[in-house]
Amino acid sequence: MQLSEGMTPFESVNYFFQRAAEHEKLHGSAIEMLSGTFRELRVQVPYRSDDGEMNIVYGYRVQHNAARGPYKGGVRYHPDADIEEVRALASLMTWKTALVDVPFGGAKGGVQVDARSLSKGETEQVTRRYADQISHIIGPTRDIPAPDMGTNAQVMSWFMDQYGRKQGHTTQIVTGKPVQLGGSFGREEATGRGVVVTMEEAAKELGFGDPSEVSVAIQGFGNVGSWAAHIAADRGYRVVAVSDIEGAIFAGDGLKVDELITHVAETGSVVDLPGSEPIGGDEILELDVDVLIPAALGEVITHDNCDRIQARMIVEGANHPVTPIADYALADRGVLIVPDILANAGGVTVSYFEWVQNNQEIRWEHEDVNRRLELKLQRAYRECRDFQHSHDSEHMSFREAAFALAVQRVVEAATLRGYL
Repeated sequence: MQLSEGMTPFESVNYFFQRAAEHEKLHGSAIEMLSGTFRELRVQVPYRSDDGEMNIVYGYRVQHNAARGPYKGGVRYHPDADIEEVRALASLMTWKTALVDVPFGGAKGGVQVDARSLSKGETEQVTRRYADQISHIIGPTRDIPAPDMGTNAQVMSWFMDQYGRKQGHTTQIVTGKPVQLGGSFGREEATGRGVVVTMEEAAKELGFGDPSEVSVAIQGFGNVGSWAAHIAADRGYRVVAVSDIEGAIFAGDGLKVDELITHVAETGSVVDLPGSEPIGGDEILELDVDVLIPAALGEVITHDNCDRIQARMIVEGANHPVTPIADYALADRGVLIVPDILANAGGVTVSYFEWVQNNQEIRWEHEDVNRRLELKLQRAYRECRDFQHSHDSEHMSFREAAFALAVQRVVEAATLRGYL
């Protein structure tokens, strides 16, 4: 596959799969199976708006591969959640679950609707109809959805309830539920926590000093970005800049993150936080900081701006925020990029813990969940780095090593099952 800046999201993900396939010497049916998807479902999702008008939006569920276990992946409500985007995210989930060694495959769902424009009642309608439309291909041992961009624990509650109207009460059908309905402690902050855990592993490797001397900029202040900021600040890191869809703010001495979270809850945005100065939304990517955490949308660091990136480390809180061309350019400059399939795997890891607790009808304490998550991701980081070091002669980037290790594990499972 030729490397270019005009790749679709799915082509960008498959580019790194192809690189891994070359390393693993895959051919024929293995490449065809893993560079494609097992099943793709497109459904109409009608809902009646509060003013009485009937609307039709489209939803998708893509199942990429289940050699290592049931399909697993979130559901996002976003206008850009088209089939190409959902395919890319489904395949990323296959590699993500394999890399952190949880017994799931990869899937993803999406509904092409602006979640911010929906009332609570409209969101419930969309969720229940979408759940009905895909119910025949999901199940607690087949495909387990979870929240993603534009969805949350309340959406998962409606989803679980709708599925249960036909199948009986089934807590294991989704993860990311409220604790009161069988959710796990620690799930809400899991992705942001995982970003910080992997950042700390990389910081050790780069020889960063005391956390108070490490400056961090975070693009995106949704679930992932806000929790990453909170946990990083709590551990002593200096969060100097954050952004959201309304704008970006900077404070060289560090933002008071607890006050920032309160400000966002009261105003709906990070902008105009007392004690901060406004900066351009794209400028946050180009600040002279130690760590940059892109935690918003994909493909924000490209060939056009990668030469202006000054961070020594990039930790991918979002999915595929760095294009392949930018990835190589930054790696050549010595920038350490902790790839999305490792950095933001905290969510699916605690989703697995939630699924286990539901199946066993038990509940782990919050501290136990956090401890298990940190151990899981620390181990995954070390395994990925060891894999890279054992292939020094091949000049692998950290991302290429992560993909190669994940692909190796999926191929082993598919071979044992008799698929290859």
